[in-house]
Amino acid sequence: MKISILVFGSNNFLAKLPDQIRDQTAYILEVITDVSQAVAHIQITPPDIIFLQASLDSSIQLCGWLKEQTQLSWIYSIFLEDRPEELANRNRYGWEWELQMTAAILNQGADAYVWQLPEDKKDYSLTGLTANDRLILAHLTVGLRKVQKYRDLIQKNDLLSAIALADSLTELNNRRALEWDLPRQIQKAQNQNTPLSLIILDVDYFKKVNDTYGHLVGDRLLQLLCSRLRHNLRSQDTAFRYGGEEFVIVLANTTGEEALLVADRLNRVVSEQPFAINSKVTIDVTISLGTASLEVGDDEKGLSLLHRADQCLFHAKATGRNQAISWEHLSRFSHLQAVSS
Repeated sequence: MKISILVFGSNNFLAKLPDQIRDQTAYILEVITDVSQAVAHIQITPPDIIFLQASLDSSIQLCGWLKEQTQLSWIYSIFLEDRPEELANRNRYGWEWELQMTAAILNQGADAYVWQLPEDKKDYSLTGLTANDRLILAHLTVGLRKVQKYRDLIQKNDLLSAIALADSLTELNNRRALEWDLPRQIQKAQNQNTPLSLIILDVDYFKKVNDTYGHLVGDRLLQLLCSRLRHNLRSQDTAFRYGGEEFVIVLANTTGEEALLVADRLNRVVSEQPFAINSKVTIDVTISLGTASLEVGDDEKGLSLLHRADQCLFHAKATGRNQAISWEHLSRFSHLQAVSS
């Protein structure tokens, strides 16, 4: 991935930067002079490195704002001093004043502070670069190292997060992942005014499998079951191992009626074909399922939604297993019981 550079400065300012910074084969370069546009650009497409022209209004404020943004503070900011009055003060007051000025700029949010000396102060080397050019490129190198470390850290954190949120046996998302994802799904459904449903399912008589064949066979059965479930889910469905032989499937943009159809289909694909554990052991399996949909007044974590689906699962197991029960069905059943009594 290319390094992205934002230049908060004029085209004339850009022209004075070392030619290497404008290398389009190495960098993605954006030039912006308006602070509001710069903030919007940074929020939408964060650059890796930003060069700021001191004489441009709000440049130091932009530096400070950047460092206040926790998720953006890693961006390496190089503040280039081109204000005539400050360049004059540098000549007038000497190196002690320059150090104080540098400390002040760094304290306000810049990662590096470089003086852009006037043309007549430039001292070209045999390489065609001024001392200032070499200093700017050196700070660019520091920024590149920081960016690479940040990207490595993000990649490592993504890997650790994936490990922490995955069930090692079934390779499904685990309960912790559900606790993280379900609130996000609920918020999205509420914001977009779209339906959201979920299924809780349980393997019927799973304890009997462990008692008869042993836990290794039980584990293998769960792996085969989850593989079959995964291959029969829709693209918007997300499966989680909730615990033991119990699983939750979150159904985005799905009504209660559609959720029951999905549950009935999963029930069929599990029960219609036995699971071949090995060449000698084949086991017939059925599952019980409960479905519920998001309602007005449900809590943001999804606990009430899970509770309704769990009540449906309990009813499915209590009334014969190997079936799917929806909250709508259970509510009607409870209502009829109340009327008849």
